Amino acid sequence: MEFFNDVGGDLLKPSLFELVAQEQLRDLLQPALKYVLSVFAQRYPRYILRLVNRHEEFYALLMFFVERHYLRTHGASFAENFYGLKRRRKPLFETERANAAVGGVPPEEKLRDREIWRSLLFLIGLPYLRAKAQDYFEELGGGLDPEIAEADELRRQRSTLGDETLRGKFRRAFKRLYPWLNTTFEVWLLACNIAYLFDKTPYYRPWLSWIGVDLRRLGIEDLRAAGQVLTPKPRIEKSRGILATLRHLLLSSPRLLLDSLKVLLPTAIFFVKFLEWWYSPSSPARALSTSPLGPAIPPPRLLPPHPQGIRIQELKYGECGLCNNAISNATALPSGYVFCYRCAHEYVEKNGKCPVTFLPARIWQLRKILV
Repeated sequence: MEFFNDVGGDLLKPSLFELVAQEQLRDLLQPALKYVLSVFAQRYPRYILRLVNRHEEFYALLMFFVERHYLRTHGASFAENFYGLKRRRKPLFETERANAAVGGVPPEEKLRDREIWRSLLFLIGLPYLRAKAQDYFEELGGGLDPEIAEADELRRQRSTLGDETLRGKFRRAFKRLYPWLNTTFEVWLLACNIAYLFDKTPYYRPWLSWIGVDLRRLGIEDLRAAGQVLTPKPRIEKSRGILATLRHLLLSSPRLLLDSLKVLLPTAIFFVKFLEWWYSPSSPARALSTSPLGPAIPPPRLLPPHPQGIRIQELKYGECGLCNNAISNATALPSGYVFCYRCAHEYVEKNGKCPVTFLPARIWQLRKILV
């Protein structure tokens, strides 16, 4: 695992596997947070539903403060610091002191405000733009199941994709070019990873060269400096008033909370992944439910309707709540409620949510029910 990176004798140069692992940890944060918010939104839709609908913006704002704190305090992003890595300003000339494992931390290699803001641009801004582009591509019908795409192709050509205005042309061009642009970007990153693996470049990501930083392992001096920061300095005890104590707690609480995320976030990810595995088809919970000796798992609780949503109680059995006719080509939304396929498709495409619970829904999440 360390073969390709230890040939040159640079003990502080991280391997490609460490860099990929920290990126995978960072990619798991957003789905885990979205899952937790979705669970709470089912019980408190009035307060949390807006956060779920604007999850990309909420996550970007939250991670902006987290990453900014870690870059200023630890000289690395959250995931990089978790794996014992740091960012340093790339020196013009590599010296023995810079390459040595115990050579200290030169002050000219510490991140400045320019490197911090450029790092935030690619740590927060680039993933946000890619997520929004993927959502927009899915709204245009990209990535749909072949059966759904073929059944709805005629209607799309007459409405959205058949629009001859400037907006319609842009939507058609974006739907056609986005898969190629996304694939080209991924191939570009793969080429940079291979070049880094064989020591052809010191940057495993191409934009690190523009930022002016490279990634290194934490050395002994870095760990000592971090230990000195965490160790409280001895001081003379002074009598404090209540206001002074409250002020000290308010000033120190945000930093303690952000530092505690190093333990809380990976724990939350592990818990979410454990729940996904436990309720998967091959999990012990599913085996117990099918066993004659095991307890049967009760069906999921029906999601409560939104106060402004469609009132299912007033409908007859087998009646669509959108067109008030008998359900034709039954299709289920992620919330579990069933409507006509055409009615559900048009409503979700226009509003992006369930008409009953107002929970977010996408076109590709619609599931036809085969009777």
